[in-house]
Amino acid sequence: MYQYKDQEYDEVQFDGRDLRYGELISCVFIRCTFMNAEMEEIETSHCRFIECDFRGATLNGSFHTESAFENCKFSGANLFVSKFTSCKMTGSDFSGAQIDGVSMLKGDWSYTNLRHAKLGKQDLRGIRFYEADLTDTDLGKADLRDCDMSRATLTRTKLVGADLRGANLEGIDLKSMDVKGARMDREQAVLFMRSYGAKVD
Repeated sequence: MYQYKDQEYDEVQFDGRDLRYGELISCVFIRCTFMNAEMEEIETSHCRFIECDFRGATLNGSFHTESAFENCKFSGANLFVSKFTSCKMTGSDFSGAQIDGVSMLKGDWSYTNLRHAKLGKQDLRGIRFYEADLTDTDLGKADLRDCDMSRATLTRTKLVGADLRGANLEGIDLKSMDVKGARMDREQAVLFMRSYGAKVD
């Protein structure tokens, strides 16, 4: 167990290192690489990772609280049962990442690439998914109440049984959504009907 606090790293390579079971507090990492690093059960709080590369890293069982991962690459990373609480993830790419069982509590996931992610039955209330790419993502039976999903890409996204009440669906191609069994509020239902050409008085 190690602890780093109030440290700043600029373009440092941590590739392949054993960084398991550590604690990072209020640290800043700018354009650092963590490719294939072992980071299981690592804990971060109030850290900033800016344009960092986590491709192939193992982050399963990790905990992140009020940390920021801005424009980071997670392709091929293992995030199994990791937990992100009130984190800023804007612009990060999770294509090909293993995120089964991940917990996302609040936070800003705008502009992220979450294609093919399996987030079914998750409690995702209040998360900001502004302009996120959720193509082919499984959100079946997920709790999406009060999410900002405006301008998100929801092509072939599974929303069967999801709770969308209070979510912002502005700018979304509603016809591309499979909403069988989804719960909507009146305003959303009107939007959905109008997208199919219905006139609602």
